Amino acid sequence: MENMRTNRVAEQMKKEVGDILNRQIKDPRVGFVTVTDVELTNDLQHATVFISVLGNEDEKQATLVGLSKASGFIRSELGKRIRLRKTPEVAFQFDEAHEYGNRIDSILRKLNEE
Repeated sequence: MENMRTNRVAEQMKKEVGDILNRQIKDPRVGFVTVTDVELTNDLQHATVFISVLGNEDEKQATLVGLSKASGFIRSELGKRIRLRKTPEVAFQFDEAHEYGNRIDSILRKLNEE
């Protein structure tokens, strides 16, 4: 039962964080960011937000720095939008699944060509 609530809150956080990043973050270091997933602990105290960023490696690192600096603002905005007893601590990580999938796809294409 609690797992369903965690999943529901995580999906809501995914939507709200995406909206906050697109509309309210004005930091020039933060480029085009897509929120791909949110993982919450069972006690809803810590949230890991997985992001995908367009750009080269330097732009990705600058985006991660900008997001970590804005995490307090993002947390306060989440507190206003989602009614929870305590707003979770927010941490950002890159979602490597897309790049990993592209690498597997290129390997499979090379194998098919041979």
